[in-house]
Amino acid sequence: MKKRPTILDVAKKAGVSKSTVSLVLQNSPSVKIATRETVNEAIKDLGYVYNRSAAGLRGAASGLIGLIINDLRNPFFTEFAASAQMEFARKGYATVIANTDEDPEIQAQVIESMIEHGVSAFVISPTYGEDTSAFDRIQRANIPTMQVLRQTDKRTDLFPFASHNYAAGGVLATEHLIGLGCRKIAFVGGLENRPITLERMTGYSEVMAARGLQVTAFHDRPSRAFGREIALRIAAEHPGIDGAVCFSDLVALGMLSGFAEADIRTGEDIRIVGFDDIEESCLAYPGLSSVRCDTASFGKKAAEAMLAWIVDGTRPPDTQRYDVELIARQSSTGLKRP
Repeated sequence: MKKRPTILDVAKKAGVSKSTVSLVLQNSPSVKIATRETVNEAIKDLGYVYNRSAAGLRGAASGLIGLIINDLRNPFFTEFAASAQMEFARKGYATVIANTDEDPEIQAQVIESMIEHGVSAFVISPTYGEDTSAFDRIQRANIPTMQVLRQTDKRTDLFPFASHNYAAGGVLATEHLIGLGCRKIAFVGGLENRPITLERMTGYSEVMAARGLQVTAFHDRPSRAFGREIALRIAAEHPGIDGAVCFSDLVALGMLSGFAEADIRTGEDIRIVGFDDIEESCLAYPGLSSVRCDTASFGKKAAEAMLAWIVDGTRPPDTQRYDVELIARQSSTGLKRP
């Protein structure tokens, strides 16, 4: 039986290196068009067949990244995933994206499936849960893995963590509202005692305590519906509240709707700041003030850090947080009237 041609045979016939052939097989944009055509011609002449499954088992050479997101319905996470995927694509890596819908069991299943398909690395915005077996499975498979935006496994020596400086964002939002004259400021949204809720609420709580102001919080899963519900409740039961720092823009946008329904003027009767600065924040009316996390830039940086790890062996820091900034709009500063 005739021996099947190998990648080395293709490289020899095309007059290029094995790594160049690999890049062509992975559709890497870094290969010149003329070189790509020469390699593809050699592949056709030799009858070489690229076994992607087998290639995946060779680890980083597979060029396949597992990107696992806890909630792709949320524009904040969608923007991150899109940005990271595009950066991987620019460097010749394919991305498998999965939404776990905040379900630890789905997360475990997705991780297991991706390991079986030979991903080179994982970038995970994890769902919350006490079970660490999914990350234990990754450790046994010895696959480079970053936690982003959320941290559920504390073993940062194994699974580095990168996110935004949420506590600083809470400080910026609260001081902004106090500077505009607000004194009874509520924190709205986020499941109580979840790490991500505590991170985003910490700055708010510290500023309120330092000013001798009362901390008031309304907690639940962050959504537009919850924001609207709390706005209506504040209008009916807590008329003294004059400001709100929201866990997310989705909550804040819901509050805009609720206060409009209750005939309360956002930006004047009550001032609101969201968190994340998703695209809709600047399109809403009134425009939503928000803590900008620059998620698109963060997604690019996370992808770059992972590529440096699997390509050059440069491991990311155990923990890294990126700066945030406050974007003031009408929901806090008020409407300009003639």
